[in-house]
Amino acid sequence: MGTLTSSSFTPLDFRFRLLSINGVFGERISILEPKSCRNVCYLYKERSNRELSSRRRSKLDRWKCFSISDNNETDEDDNVLSKGSNLSTITETVSDEAEERNELKQEQTPPSISSRPPSITPVGPAYNNFQVDSFKLMELLGPEKVDPADVNLIKKTLFGYSTFWVTKEEPFGDLGEGILFLGNLRGNREEVFAKLQHQLTEVTGDKYNLFMVEQPNAEDMDPRGGPRVSFGLLRKEVSEPGPTSLWQYVIAFLLFVLTSGSCLELGIASQINRLPPEIVKYFTDNAAEPPDMQLLVPFVDAALPVAYGVLGVQLFHELGHFFAALPKKVKLGIPFFVPNITLGSFGAITQFKSILPDRATKVDVSVAGPFAGAALSTSLFCLGLLLSTKPDAAGDLVQVPSMLFQGSLLLGLISRATLGYTSMHAATVSIHPLVIAGWCGLTTSALNMLPVGCLDGGRAIQGAFGKNALLGFGLTTYTLLGLGVLGGPLSLPWGLYVLICQRTPEKPCLNDVSEVGTWRRTSLTVAVFLVILTLLPLWDELAEELGIGLVSTF
Repeated sequence: MGTLTSSSFTPLDFRFRLLSINGVFGERISILEPKSCRNVCYLYKERSNRELSSRRRSKLDRWKCFSISDNNETDEDDNVLSKGSNLSTITETVSDEAEERNELKQEQTPPSISSRPPSITPVGPAYNNFQVDSFKLMELLGPEKVDPADVNLIKKTLFGYSTFWVTKEEPFGDLGEGILFLGNLRGNREEVFAKLQHQLTEVTGDKYNLFMVEQPNAEDMDPRGGPRVSFGLLRKEVSEPGPTSLWQYVIAFLLFVLTSGSCLELGIASQINRLPPEIVKYFTDNAAEPPDMQLLVPFVDAALPVAYGVLGVQLFHELGHFFAALPKKVKLGIPFFVPNITLGSFGAITQFKSILPDRATKVDVSVAGPFAGAALSTSLFCLGLLLSTKPDAAGDLVQVPSMLFQGSLLLGLISRATLGYTSMHAATVSIHPLVIAGWCGLTTSALNMLPVGCLDGGRAIQGAFGKNALLGFGLTTYTLLGLGVLGGPLSLPWGLYVLICQRTPEKPCLNDVSEVGTWRRTSLTVAVFLVILTLLPLWDELAEELGIGLVSTF
């Protein structure tokens, strides 16, 4: 209901009629109804003896309804205000309501009576009924929160002087569905965390997950060294990833088929100098008439080595993740391959299907895939370069534009050192198809090792240096991709792919505080440096100096 702020009756020739009707709960309710009016009624219920003064109780002993006439009608109904109900009584009641507004904080008072339709202003609660209902609906549809009874039990049983002294509690989780215990650590963090996890299982069973995270907004470091820690509590059904659905299996299979087709298309494109002119014109000119596709059959067999090589690198990449996760008892989801015409594949999206135990595990599992893919790609690339220099393998070589070797500073320099100045300074270069497969595999591995979002490189940086470091690395990577500094023509599509599919950082580990060690950080730093060299194109001055991709003018 609204607040009654004034009681102005001008003009005074309103027409009221006293009626008696049955209330909702069977009570007799007296109302005043005008003969011609907008039927806007405000009901006043009898208040308790403790809340109302004697003066109010004598006048608000029944429900009353006031309504305002729209026009100044005059007729024979002059006796409608009977039994002590007259205009002065109504005005006095309105004045009493304004006086006792501060005394009755929990009750709402009637709105002002004027010649215009009254407006209802909420008093007391900060939200209207619709907002309250929305909050209740969000609670019903949102994740299940931690039971307050369990929180009290955990505080009494787990925490204390010997483990962790709780001083404050805050919401924890993406939607505040958990509890974050802030306080002071009373021992070695790893030992305390292991003890708390064991006691939590004994007290609540397999119901909750306990996280050890850095204390937010901590002003100083822990006296024992390292950051101050806090402990977060979440239900297992909320914190752990859900199972793979049937539709996800179907989508993963379709993406694998498309990726196989894009790898085969890449192999056929590598034979472009051998293709019949009508087929090349059909693929380069949309207005050309479709040729006889039977002409492509002989070139499919020649394209298979490249297709097998590119697809094999991606499968080897996923096996690297699997074998690194197996001893750590980390569950991985099925890979969702991303087809791409230029490289055959952009890699695959692989989700963690269990919570990682610590940051070291996150680094090891994340870098295992790119390292495995890069190892196989390097072997194919180097083997292809060696076969390209042998005269007896001339029948297997394909002609590619020498400008392609300007796409990578590292790979261009290796190719220049292996094939020589004369071969690289021509319009086309004869190379073995394995060079193409290795080149594409190394480029894909380097793109996935970029330190941004939920890519393998982003997960590794988050595990080795923390989430704040990932934000800095990610902003730098997005800037370089947007400027086309990394990846050349692939920078824009890859940047859009990351923004759409892989921009969110990985969720925290159970132990998200313990350091990963110096050697992991050093190895990751070297890997990121090699990634930059692989994706950094050769600029024209250096390419001309090295004789890569430029035809001699003398």
